Amino acid sequence: MAQDVFPPRGMRDFLPLEKRKRDQVLGAIRGTYMAHGYQEIETPALEDLARLTSGQGGDNEKLAYRVMKRGAELDAALEAVAGGADVNELADLGLRFDLTVPLTRYYATNRAKLPAVFKAIQAGPVWRAERPQKGRYRQFVQCDIDIIGDSSALAEIDLLVSSLDALTTLGLDDAVIRVNHRQLLAELLDSFGVAEADRSSAMIIIDKLDKIASDGVTREMTERFGDVVGAKVSAWLASGAATSGDVPAILAPIFAAVESRFAGRLRFDATLVRGMGYYTGPIFEIEHPASGSSIGGGGRYDGMVGRWLGQDVPAVGISIGFERVIDLVGDLGLFGAPNLLVLVLENDSPATLANAIARQAELHEHGYSVRFENRPKKLNNLLDSLAENGFVHFATVSEESVTFESLNIRAIGASLN
Repeated sequence: MAQDVFPPRGMRDFLPLEKRKRDQVLGAIRGTYMAHGYQEIETPALEDLARLTSGQGGDNEKLAYRVMKRGAELDAALEAVAGGADVNELADLGLRFDLTVPLTRYYATNRAKLPAVFKAIQAGPVWRAERPQKGRYRQFVQCDIDIIGDSSALAEIDLLVSSLDALTTLGLDDAVIRVNHRQLLAELLDSFGVAEADRSSAMIIIDKLDKIASDGVTREMTERFGDVVGAKVSAWLASGAATSGDVPAILAPIFAAVESRFAGRLRFDATLVRGMGYYTGPIFEIEHPASGSSIGGGGRYDGMVGRWLGQDVPAVGISIGFERVIDLVGDLGLFGAPNLLVLVLENDSPATLANAIARQAELHEHGYSVRFENRPKKLNNLLDSLAENGFVHFATVSEESVTFESLNIRAIGASLN
């Protein structure tokens, strides 16, 4: 019986053309962010498990992949668990489930070497032990920008302008960012009569609006907080005030500045919650008409860095949902396909081999990426196969190919005569 040769569930292989597209899209995002003054950093895939499960990652903490202790430490932990200790004592590290928690640790570690206001780009894989389904994977790429050290609205404005610029670069100029503010949510829940200790539970219910609709939200709020609260929620949702689009004063400076360049690309949404409990100010979610789910989001999280430093540091960030954006971006022509060329050696004589090496160097100077191939019996079959992997040109080389001009560079598919 043949063995299972597929990758683990929720994880994927990428063929050369897929990989090239991913690299080009990620490169376009990075390039745009760098043009806005962000600097790229890198953090380890692993973090201390205690840090990953410290309460800053919300429900994602339950999805962290745990890494068992090693050597004598594992032996001791196994003995302790056999004696009744918590099984969680077996692990001490975890794979990162997002890039925000590692960033806050990174900043605390390296603060003395960083600018007072630090603008960071982070892009890389993260892992979550959840049930795979369409558009949801156990390993996927996140692409974040964050500003640490700036408590002013300029930080939010910078993030939103940079992200809209990146989306426009990708051809997604009809993407819109929904915006709300945690203070507005707190005031709203106070007006409903929800106690401060119950705000988190109430926000989780409101966050389900797009899944269970107004009636479902009203029903769950009534079940959880009583008829009076339920009636107020129902009236609020029915009034249209939740999605009226009127921008509150607390968000007006952000909207005015961003819309001076990207008119119509921000939308106030009083129902926007964002699930993470660590948000302290403005929150964002990116939507696109061709996607059934958000394609990014973020917000201000002023309390997170202070967990490691012992003092609060203002911070705000936004993440583009790379995997969902990839599905929306068009073909490679958007960025210009690299000039991949197959250099076919007519024979293996010393003169042909020397000419091939020399012509390859000249082709590089003319902007080609060059792959060597020995000429097979059926050249068309070889070229067709390589065309499926992105190669667009070919040329043959022999003892007579002593100059660049002697190469007959042709498009794959052109006549071989």
